[in-house]
Amino acid sequence: MNTPEDLKYTADHEWVRIEAGNARVGITDYAQDALGDVVFVEVPAMGSTVEIGGSLGEVESTKSVSDLFVPLSGEVIEVNEALDSSPGKLNDDPYGEGWLCVISISDDSEIGRLLDAAAYRELTSE
Repeated sequence: MNTPEDLKYTADHEWVRIEAGNARVGITDYAQDALGDVVFVEVPAMGSTVEIGGSLGEVESTKSVSDLFVPLSGEVIEVNEALDSSPGKLNDDPYGEGWLCVISISDDSEIGRLLDAAAYRELTSE
């Protein structure tokens, strides 16, 4: 599985790219592989306030429906509208065009709760 070193991860299989006080969020390669072909993605609305551990939305695949969880608290300032018409981007390019949303981080201390690539690889190898 592809686990880029420059990202942070959650135990719920979301990835986070920190970009100037914001967090770009997606699902990991491991998660998209486990889900199978993604057919629908629900992301939060622009301007939504989200709390760490809360619901970020859902991903529906040919196998199941899975919840997405908020990796860092803040306000949703951007959503990937391309997923409405092309949810398969989560399978094709989970760390690129398959991103879900961007959150303006409200509490930088929460970043320390995220896993680095080595810890995430260890989690997914169990």
